[in-house]
Amino acid sequence: MKQVFQDVRTAEIAVEEVPAPKLLAGCLLVRTAASLVSAGTERASSEFAGKNLFQKARMRPDLVREVLGKINRDGLASALSAVRSRLDQASALGYSSSGTVVAIGEGVTGFSGGDRVACAGAGHAVHAEFACVPRLLAARITSESVSFDEAAFTTLGAVALHGVRNADARLGDIVAVIGLGLLGQLTVQILKAAGCSVLGMDISPERAEFALRSGADAVSTSPSAFRDLCMQASSGHGADAVVIAAQSSSNDPVNLAAAVARNRARVVAVGSVAMDIPRREFYEKELDFRVSRSYGPGRYDSAYEQKGIDYPIGYVRWTETRNMEAFLRLLADRKLNVQPLITHRFPIAQAHSAYELITGATGEPSLGVMIEYPENANSDSRCTDLISSKEPVAGHSSVRVGFIGAGDFALGTLLPAIEHAAGAQLVIIAAANGSHARHAASKFGFRSCTTDEQEVLNHPDVNTIVIATRHHLHAPQVIAALNAGKHVFCEKPLCLNESELAGIADTHHRQNPRRLVMAGFNRRFAPLAIRMKTFLHDIREPLALHYRINAGFLPTDHWLNDPQQGGGRILSEVCHFVDFLSFLAGSAAVEVETRTLASSSRYSNDNVLCSLRFLNGSHGTITYVANGDKSFSKERIEVFGGGAVAMIEDFRRLELVRGGKKRVFRSLLRQDKGHRGEWKAFRAAMQNGSDSPIPFAEIAATMRTTFALEQSRCLGQPVTIAPLHIGRIDSSDGLSIDGLDQAS
Repeated sequence: MKQVFQDVRTAEIAVEEVPAPKLLAGCLLVRTAASLVSAGTERASSEFAGKNLFQKARMRPDLVREVLGKINRDGLASALSAVRSRLDQASALGYSSSGTVVAIGEGVTGFSGGDRVACAGAGHAVHAEFACVPRLLAARITSESVSFDEAAFTTLGAVALHGVRNADARLGDIVAVIGLGLLGQLTVQILKAAGCSVLGMDISPERAEFALRSGADAVSTSPSAFRDLCMQASSGHGADAVVIAAQSSSNDPVNLAAAVARNRARVVAVGSVAMDIPRREFYEKELDFRVSRSYGPGRYDSAYEQKGIDYPIGYVRWTETRNMEAFLRLLADRKLNVQPLITHRFPIAQAHSAYELITGATGEPSLGVMIEYPENANSDSRCTDLISSKEPVAGHSSVRVGFIGAGDFALGTLLPAIEHAAGAQLVIIAAANGSHARHAASKFGFRSCTTDEQEVLNHPDVNTIVIATRHHLHAPQVIAALNAGKHVFCEKPLCLNESELAGIADTHHRQNPRRLVMAGFNRRFAPLAIRMKTFLHDIREPLALHYRINAGFLPTDHWLNDPQQGGGRILSEVCHFVDFLSFLAGSAAVEVETRTLASSSRYSNDNVLCSLRFLNGSHGTITYVANGDKSFSKERIEVFGGGAVAMIEDFRRLELVRGGKKRVFRSLLRQDKGHRGEWKAFRAAMQNGSDSPIPFAEIAATMRTTFALEQSRCLGQPVTIAPLHIGRIDSSDGLSIDGLDQAS
């Protein structure tokens, strides 16, 4: 299918052929009929993308501070690599569209195939022939009298409607609208439908005149004249409410709003404007300043938008979905007329012309710019070849990779490590989002890309599956890959519970125990870690190990904190540190305890102190905290034993002390946490037919120790880890593996 993208570096617009999106649970697959270009939001995005790095830095000093902090912690080369990775990703444009439902995801009710719908949301209602849209970001077009073109205005209409609700505009009120672009024009019409007197202001005579034809009672193109107009229309009192629908870096719209408002009026910022509130004017009139957040309650709430958990209508009357439905009813009742707002139409193949128009490159005035789509687009186009499939593949002994997942970690860390190690042929990559799959495939040289993971699992040229998806998908994808007869490299964690681990172990044993299964516990492969392990090798007494992680704060609604998707930060991240301490101790843990720091509700049980007792008598502690300052070092490992001390700081500095002598090793430019090393070891094991660089028994032991840490956190007491035997499933203790007894 065709989709519109923007290069983040250059602002160049491109229409590319990408796989149609995968239909996800809780979503609708929609064939797009029309999508509206937002002249305000999308123009601002294009203008920002077109600026050079210095100009972007001046506009986003927060990101500059973040980069400087990363340089200090991780080194210049690592920071530059991360910045390049972000800038290399094309941006998918669009957030207001309409079309026809062609498929319905699991758990969705209230929709049928063939329904006409309006769609909303950046990343969902994109300018593309097909879109996967969460259920609560879609609204049925119930009236045949509403065309797809009209319904494509619904998202912007809901933004305007929510702004009017925030203004608390009532029948007979005098409302001033500052800014008469597309959002302002919709606001004028909604206010007139609500029985208000509307006064409009825009510096463009054409837009002011358009608002007058759309129903505004009076308009002006001069701020001073607009102030006089508002006073005359209100008998000298001023407007009951002011809606700022302008897009400006200036504070002038806010100053003007204060000047035209009556005492104790409501001022609502719907557009993006500077908000240096002039205290004197707002104080003397006791004005109520409100910022209207997009198109209503539910926006930016992942539980609402992504999981489909609606707010009860008795408590939240107007959600973003219900605002969309209300706008569609206004269209159906002919209370609004948006057809005259459409000034230009472009087929998707010529979408770049739409952006030349809204950015002013053509010098032609515009208002509503519509992108149109063919009716015969095929949603079955789930795979796209970038390199001819007729080209020969490497020999049977080579590493031929099928990759599942194309998120930030895959693009910024894992795929560059595979590329750097060389020796592997990248065959096919899958992601639920076709644009992500296409971008990753183009950047790293995959032969093809897809949104159907079965294409990867069953590809005849693939002998190795790399899994870098969200954590709840790891176990089923590992099992599917093993059943397909492939070697597996899975990013951590391998799975999220004992049952999933047992399923993986059973499948691995039944299919082929010699098939490699590797988890992404990369730190043991870091160059400084290998030096530390060598230094500790001759010590013949228990070790004292401490691992401190200044992990940084994550919002409670981040997917890692979601028990179903991410598993929480102990299961998803602490497993890393369990593996590394087990590696250094040379032993498996037999008893653990987790204590949680009492803290405010802004944290998600991610300030924990973990204690591990190992079979060989060593003891380890893991201090994992989210309440520190991110500018401070992230990771520090200290080991004491046999009259020696070893310390690693952020995998850039290693100190080894013995007999009063200290040796220091540094990596000045680049932090190396072992991602390249782990892939080299995995590739070598495949090519040589040797065992996995991390034996499956050790991976299983790490996961079971991590499960025990989470159990201890919940119970508030120590947890003993049962013996482990690999090879058969034993219902008495969950997992058994012949040949290894963890407690013997």
